[in-house]
Amino acid sequence: MAMAADELEALLRSAFADADISIIDLAGDGDHYRAIIRSSAFAGKSRVAQHQMVYAALQGRMGGELHALALDTGAK
Repeated sequence: MAMAADELEALLRSAFADADISIIDLAGDGDHYRAIIRSSAFAGKSRVAQHQMVYAALQGRMGGELHALALDTGAK
């Protein structure tokens, strides 16, 4: 079961309300996305910490509904 891009974006927006978010479907299969996220929540956080925050926002869907997610995160 794949995850729709709008569902992915909704999960991210609920966690990072101020974020600028772009979702790109890399393979056209709803399983491989690139997410570009700029949020003030990432200020002062390492790249690893930023990615951990994103994975937490996905509420356990990584590896299940969502197979691959390339992250590009940063503070805005």
